[in-house]
Amino acid sequence: MKTSINFKAVKADSETHNFRRKTFDYIRKELTPQNEYWQEDKIADRIQKIEAYCKEKSGRKLQKNAMPVREAVVVIKEDTTMKDLHDLSLKLKQELGIKVFQIAIHKDEGHFDKESKHWKPNFHAHLVADWQDQKTGKTLKHQSFHYSKMQDLAAACLGMERGTAGSVGRLEAVEFKIQKKEQELKALEEKIDQMIAKLRSKKFNDLIVNDTNFFGVKQLKTKETIANFGNTFKLYNTELLKNSHELETKEKITAELQEETKDLKKEIAELKSKNAELLTDPDIFALEKKKYLNSMVEALKQSIRFHRFKTPQADRSDDRNLLREMNEVCTEFSENNKIPFSALEQIFTVTELASSLFSLLRFGDGNDMELEYIPIQKKKKKRRIIR
Repeated sequence: MKTSINFKAVKADSETHNFRRKTFDYIRKELTPQNEYWQEDKIADRIQKIEAYCKEKSGRKLQKNAMPVREAVVVIKEDTTMKDLHDLSLKLKQELGIKVFQIAIHKDEGHFDKESKHWKPNFHAHLVADWQDQKTGKTLKHQSFHYSKMQDLAAACLGMERGTAGSVGRLEAVEFKIQKKEQELKALEEKIDQMIAKLRSKKFNDLIVNDTNFFGVKQLKTKETIANFGNTFKLYNTELLKNSHELETKEKITAELQEETKDLKKEIAELKSKNAELLTDPDIFALEKKKYLNSMVEALKQSIRFHRFKTPQADRSDDRNLLREMNEVCTEFSENNKIPFSALEQIFTVTELASSLFSLLRFGDGNDMELEYIPIQKKKKKRRIIR
């Protein structure tokens, strides 16, 4: 199954649609409870922050035609988790400066097949992102290869068309497209050659209009002949211009596809090399495992922040209440993201990290810390964060 991600300017009713704040006639209400939501900020609040930071950083107001907040629809699988999308958000931030602050997973949209009458779901997620460059205060500037990178990140983080096998498949598809474009190029070139040949052929003698006078002598009818040649040249000139434009477009597309093929071949080589290292080098394996645990901690932090956002009035002054609340957050996080609860227990064996997470739940941001190292611990039996 293939995925795709495409950012556009956020719509005025995005939050209403994404968080299902009213009913829509194109959704199945009984499936809406399967949706999942997360947000770090409201769109209006984030835009205010962006405008203030732009003024502070650049000394100028944000341009009226700027698109500081954008939204993407991402094709997902039925079992895609919120953690998968947080992983994708983290990669978008690290590699492209795109800061996702709202995520909505929709599983209640789709359509009934006209013939079979079976429901065909349209599993997708909405990612709303802050598009501000933190260095300049202006909106981020991306080029075509950055948008290509977004597709690669989405495929890798969501497990769709990922790894060596997926890349090979995509490579074959791209090469097939190149072959088709080259065939179209050849056909266009042949068509242009044919038209030029016609211009030089004797067929244009047919455009000459003669008439026989009273004495049986052929005479050229100048007016009609000129009209014939004029109309014919006008038609051929239009066709030549059209075909030349198409030819130029096809050549450009072919060049871009060839460049993409080159990048994919490089990606395949890197993946093969990385796979070999993981199988043979224990240090690299440990590093990759640490990266995975780091991403899990980051996603857990996001879940804690969202939980605080949903329950701002909860009493967290009592330690027992705080422990119970943390276990509820971790249990929900484990079930929603299909992560073994024992992996979360392992995280809480690191005293400094556990303290940071509890501080985040009790006080919110400001006492957060970066994960430096997570030691490998044995699997626990009870599903409790704190004994």
